[in-house]
Amino acid sequence: MPVAASAIYFLNLRGDVLINRTYRDDVGGNMVDAFRTHIMQTKELGNCPVRQIGGCSFVYMRISNVYIVIVVSSNANVACGFKFVVEAVALFKSYFGGAFDEDAIKNNFVLIYELLDEIMDFGYPQNLSPEILKLYITQEGVRSPFSSKPKDKPVPNATLQVTGAVGWRREGLSYKKNEVFLDIVESVNLLMSSKGNVLRCDVTGKVLMKCFLSGMPDLKLGLNDKIGLEKESEMKSRPAKRFNSEKTVSFVPPDGEFELMKYRITEGVNLPFRVLPTIKELGRTRMEVNVKVKSVFGAKMFALGVVVKIPVPKQTAKTNFQVTTGRAKYNPSIDCLVWKIRKFPGQTESTLSAEIELISTMGDKKSWTRPPIQMEFQVPMFTASGLRVRFLKVWEKSGYNTVEWVRYITKAGSYEIRC
Repeated sequence: MPVAASAIYFLNLRGDVLINRTYRDDVGGNMVDAFRTHIMQTKELGNCPVRQIGGCSFVYMRISNVYIVIVVSSNANVACGFKFVVEAVALFKSYFGGAFDEDAIKNNFVLIYELLDEIMDFGYPQNLSPEILKLYITQEGVRSPFSSKPKDKPVPNATLQVTGAVGWRREGLSYKKNEVFLDIVESVNLLMSSKGNVLRCDVTGKVLMKCFLSGMPDLKLGLNDKIGLEKESEMKSRPAKRFNSEKTVSFVPPDGEFELMKYRITEGVNLPFRVLPTIKELGRTRMEVNVKVKSVFGAKMFALGVVVKIPVPKQTAKTNFQVTTGRAKYNPSIDCLVWKIRKFPGQTESTLSAEIELISTMGDKKSWTRPPIQMEFQVPMFTASGLRVRFLKVWEKSGYNTVEWVRYITKAGSYEIRC
């Protein structure tokens, strides 16, 4: 989720509030006192830039002789918070002539308040581009006597730039063939018991796009109802509610390749493979291993580059294999039987059977710990989350035709099965 900041504070090194702005009413006005008492006065500022106190999280950074503190009352994207601070400081420096310290803040109170109202709305970051903001916040800051006035960069089509619609896309783009490529790439993380029971499972996914479109197009992407940005009870922003109700995303795309969104699923995961291992230890010198791998995805699909790594004891001396599909070998450097299947059709199963001879050691009486079996694979045109693209529409005022390409692929993240 985004930052969803409840408040932002600018403090000097003594802990005095130089300036602050409250964006939500879910935190009290005395939260800065908690920051001073529990963090500044205990000399713990350098230990961790994120602290939780009294149900609130403090994300803070020191710039020169100023601490910038963001207060959030719910789970938030900390990396996004730090990025906001860095870009906000760069914006302030562009107005103050390159300086950002306690004196620069005291000399530019009015300007900073105006900028804070523009760059964050209800706790969510907005446009922080200095070139765009200077088009309608024209007030000049009080500059340091040692700073030089930077040269202004020309901004084409200022009216559109101010709206924030095309701050990331230049004008005048032209292609002979207008195409859009959309990839949904997912990684499955699994921990399964030896009896086939799922102990832990989740899917992390990305929507990647590559656009070669002329002009200034508008794209509308429609998804099915398999993902939501937040639970309904946790949603406070209109964009999140709209996405959860309509499952559509409208945007002006950057030119070329970019990442549109990320998501994570913990429920309703469609596992591409099930693995059923049987390992029998016959005394101290022999083992029998039987591993059955079943593909659960559709019969018209197939997996590529399937690798099954079956751990064996370090004192393995000799192995004999039988596989129904693919090839297997013993790799002593990783203490595993490595079973490779180049192409694994859907709704099928393959079996590996192995007899293992062990070196008998009198000194080591510890039992074998049986590390988990690990899998690697890629399944094209399959999503473990069930996410599908309902439509991808491109509109541009010139009315040209476009070609849209959609591709799905699911990979193994940490895919482990206990023996």
